[in-house]
Amino acid sequence: MLYRPEAYEPLTETQWNDGRVRDAIRGIVANTDAAMRGPKLMWRAHDWDRWHATSPMKNLYAGAAGILWGLEQLRRRGHAESGLDLTELAQRNLELSRTKPDYITGWAELPSPRESSLFLGETGILLVTWTLAPSDELAVQLLARIRANVDNDAAEVMWGPAGTLLAARAMLERTGDERWRRAWDETAEALLSRRDEDGLWVNRLYEQEFKSLTPPHGLVGNVHALIALLDERRRSQLKRDTAAILQRTVVREDGLANWPPRPSGGLLGPDGEIRVQWCAGSPGIVIAAADYLDVELLLAGAELPWRTGPPGLEKGPGVCHGTAGNGYAFLKAFARTGDEQWLARARRFAVHALEQVDRLPARYSLFTGALGTALYAADCLDARSAYPIMDYV
Repeated sequence: MLYRPEAYEPLTETQWNDGRVRDAIRGIVANTDAAMRGPKLMWRAHDWDRWHATSPMKNLYAGAAGILWGLEQLRRRGHAESGLDLTELAQRNLELSRTKPDYITGWAELPSPRESSLFLGETGILLVTWTLAPSDELAVQLLARIRANVDNDAAEVMWGPAGTLLAARAMLERTGDERWRRAWDETAEALLSRRDEDGLWVNRLYEQEFKSLTPPHGLVGNVHALIALLDERRRSQLKRDTAAILQRTVVREDGLANWPPRPSGGLLGPDGEIRVQWCAGSPGIVIAAADYLDVELLLAGAELPWRTGPPGLEKGPGVCHGTAGNGYAFLKAFARTGDEQWLARARRFAVHALEQVDRLPARYSLFTGALGTALYAADCLDARSAYPIMDYV
C-alpha cells in the first residue's frame, strides 16, 4: 500500500471560481493583519508550530518572517495588500529573534551553527528583513551567516548548507554582487564534496545519521539548491545521477508511485507512517525534481496525491505536509506537460485548502498555515508552479 486511506478526506464539491478565490486570498491577508498583536507580541504561534519552542515564532518556516515574506509576495503580485508596516515589523522581528530565539529546546541537539539555518534560524529572518529594508549592514550580517554554515553537519535544506545556497543565490540575483557568487561557490563545493559514491548525502540531524531522499532533509532538496548555478557539465550529470536514484528507489503500484523518506527503509518512516506530502513522499519528489525526473514517474507520482484526496485536518491546508503542498505536484505536472487536467486538479485542491483554512482558524504561518495556502491559491490563479522559498526566495 502506497498510502493510508484514513489520513485523507473527500475532496470538496465546491467548484473553482476565480472571483471567490481572489476574495479568499484577500480574506486571509485581512485576517492575518487583524491577528497581529503588536510589534512585541507579533502573531501567536499555533501549538503544533511552537512544539518545544516559544511564542511568538520568528523564523521563516512557521514564524513571523515567513508571514511577512508571504504578505510581501502577495502584495508584489497584486493579489492582496496588507495594511501592516511590513518593513517595521521585519526589523522588529529580527530584534526579537536575537533577544528571544525560538529554537526547539529539551528534545535533541540542534545542528551547529543553528543561527545559520535558512528556515529555522537567523539566515531566513535576515533575508526577509533585507528584502523589505535593504542595507549593507544587513547584507554583511547575512553573508557571515551563510559562510558560517558551509560545514554544518546537517547536509540538507532546512538547517544546512543547501538552505544557505538558496539565500546566496537570491542575494546574487537581486544585487549582482560577486561576493554572493563566491559564497555560493564555496558552499556548493563543500556540499558536493560530502556526497557519497551512491549519490546520496549522510545527514546528521537531531542526534541521528541517515540518508534521505526528501526535499527538506535529503537528496532532491540538495540537488535542487545545487543545480541552479552549477556549470552545465556538472549540472547535467547531477540531474542524471539523481533521476537514476529516483528510478531505483521508487515504489510502484497500480500506475501510482511513491518514494520512501529514506532509500533503504521502505515506505514506512521512522515513526511507522507512510507519507504523501511535500516533506516526505511523492509530492515532494515531483515538486523538487520536476524538470529532470522521468516523465512517466513524474505523472505516476503526481497521480498519487490526486488518488488519495486531500490530507485531513491533522495535516491541514499548508504547503509543507498539507493540501496546498500536495497541490503543487499538480502544478509541476502541468508545467512539465501542458496538460490542462493538472491545472484543473490543482485548482480543486486550492478550493479545498481554502476551506480547510476556515476550518482551522488562527494559524497564519507560511509552511503550515494560511499564508502558504494563499500563495498556492494565487499560483493556481496565475497558472504558476514555483514552490515557495525553494523555487524563489
